[in-house]
Amino acid sequence: MPPALKSAPIYFGPFLVTSQVFHQTPLTIALVNLKPILPGHVLVSPRRIVPRVSDLTATETSDLFLTVRRVGRMIERVYGASSLNIAVQDGVDAGQSVPHVHAHIIPRKKTDLDHLGGTDAVYDLLDGVEGDLGRVYKEREGRELENGGGHAQRERSRFPAVDNEERRPRSMQEMEEEARMLEREIEKEVD
Repeated sequence: MPPALKSAPIYFGPFLVTSQVFHQTPLTIALVNLKPILPGHVLVSPRRIVPRVSDLTATETSDLFLTVRRVGRMIERVYGASSLNIAVQDGVDAGQSVPHVHAHIIPRKKTDLDHLGGTDAVYDLLDGVEGDLGRVYKEREGRELENGGGHAQRERSRFPAVDNEERRPRSMQEMEEEARMLEREIEKEVD
């Protein structure tokens, strides 16, 4: 990856995510997820901050989905998945919580969400409180501003947490470790 791409600050909507990024092109970024639905759940987003797919140029659209394809192959291999959910929530009424186009890539296995009702439970998780990344990022920024002292009250989804544990935002260290591992793995992918 060119040094100029690595050194510039990277934003996902209004949120600084530079250390969470594991792959970049001149037009697209791939980053680990603050609150993954399943292990390996990552995001691919254009560098330019635009809220809707229709706001992308043809070149940005092409690069975004070529990156989704490459990252998806790598995620499937690294996480031992047999399938992928690739989802774009295009606008607030479709469940988009950060006003910056992004594709969710979620590695899937045959019975991974049976305890939540089956394969399609992923859509409710993406659309519900668990998928509200904007709220979680804002809460995290608020806690950082308060030096860790404030705790925002959390809403409850109608679905139990994945793996029967409370899904909490991951620490910066956890996300950075995963990003560095995925950065090494994406280099093994050939187009």
